[in-house]
Amino acid sequence: MTWNIAQAKQQFSEVVRLSIQEPQAIYNRDKPVAMLVNAQVFEEFQQWHTRQHEPTLSEQFGEIRAALQADPSAVVDLPPRSATQRRNAFVEMLEAEGLAQPVG
Repeated sequence: MTWNIAQAKQQFSEVVRLSIQEPQAIYNRDKPVAMLVNAQVFEEFQQWHTRQHEPTLSEQFGEIRAALQADPSAVVDLPPRSATQRRNAFVEMLEAEGLAQPVG
């Protein structure tokens, strides 16, 4: 539902009551100036808004890359790769169907 500012002032309790069911738009001279929403909707919006400002994985890698380029003496210790082969479900399926030779 929509309200002009004067109506919203005069019937504030009603605007709040209706906001539980759906957002209430408040207009000033035919231009929207505010929305009244229930607390749960606002909380969900705040959580969504916070997630939108978290850096993406790509941005995080970019920051790490920039930090390593800025300090060439920095060393990143990576654990050695395992000598054992990980299973490959696709190759196993081909072998089970007799379409590939067993590896190994």
